[in-house]
Amino acid sequence: MTSPLSTPGPTLGVVGGGQLGRMLGEAAGPLGIELIVLDPTPDCPASPVVRDQIVGEFDDEDAVRELAERSDFLTFEIELADPDLLERVETETGVPVHPSPDTLRTIQDKLVQKDALVDAGIPVPEYRAVDDAAELRAALDEFGTPAMVKAREGGYDGRGNAPIESPNDAESVLDSVAGPAMVEKFVDFERELSVIGVKGEGEIATFTTGENVHREEILRETIVPARAPEDVLERARSVARDVLELMDGRGVYGIELFETAESEILVNEIAPRPHNSGHWTIEGAVTCQFEQHVRAVTGRPLGSTEQRDPTVMTNILGDVEETQPAELHGLDTVFSTPRAALHWYGKRDVRPLRKMGHITLTDQGVNADGSAEDLDQLLARSRDLRDGVTFDKA
Repeated sequence: MTSPLSTPGPTLGVVGGGQLGRMLGEAAGPLGIELIVLDPTPDCPASPVVRDQIVGEFDDEDAVRELAERSDFLTFEIELADPDLLERVETETGVPVHPSPDTLRTIQDKLVQKDALVDAGIPVPEYRAVDDAAELRAALDEFGTPAMVKAREGGYDGRGNAPIESPNDAESVLDSVAGPAMVEKFVDFERELSVIGVKGEGEIATFTTGENVHREEILRETIVPARAPEDVLERARSVARDVLELMDGRGVYGIELFETAESEILVNEIAPRPHNSGHWTIEGAVTCQFEQHVRAVTGRPLGSTEQRDPTVMTNILGDVEETQPAELHGLDTVFSTPRAALHWYGKRDVRPLRKMGHITLTDQGVNADGSAEDLDQLLARSRDLRDGVTFDKA
């Protein structure tokens, strides 16, 4: 049973204070839950909307202990959190950590993540661990080229991923990802899909399956519902639920999938936190992914994951050639467009391709299921809005 509310209410400590921490803070306030974030960047993006920020590294033991001492629950919004430290603090202080540190430990190493999925019978692309160029060339003899080389640890949002076109590039590609690596066989996919799932106390729920558009390994747009046949979408939901059953701990999980040319579903990667491809839920679903995460990790019942309307989310990325103070121009059209919503992440500086915000566009006039033609039009309108804003001062 959920405990009664009072003021001040319960406090959720979050390791990480970037844009996800900011949106968690925006979602937690109406629930009577206060946030404290731990982040190394003073005045981090989350700081204007949360009760307090502890300035410290994600693996700073003193800072994590202070966070636990001031919180009733702990979670994280970045995979760079230290699972061993979180596990130790949870054991010693009794402050629950969700998702579990062991889940974070599994997710942090892409090879361990893939092995866990395979052991559970969940389909993934073919892959191999590669410790040196000779092993990479041997794997390419089996997989063919192109293929994808991934850093096992530290990579997210496309960082640490490098396509390889020829065995002759083995040394340079391994140098570019740096550290222990793995290689995945190229997937001839029809679409990249994502399912945002959530685990509560004895509950599992999934949002409508989205379709992701990536360029240069960075998410550009998410279209919901995905423009895929219903049997493919059902298979995606089924695989996502299998993933959720495997994960330990309450919270939101972003599950990225490939729909192959043969209409099979393969798991690409999992994020044990709210995910960029779930930002559409703020306007497009009854209960957004951020509120669901706060509900889940604090032991509250989950909200409805029902989709309100067909929705497209477009990322606002840095369109500059070098780092400069962030100043976004061309916003009048966004503000004057009905059912368009701007989300600004509050980052002080813009860098090339840095995620600075997003725009969501919903269409109440479109059938709830959304025909492919209608969604194509909604996507085109969304791109026009996104392409009309710029950080370029010229």
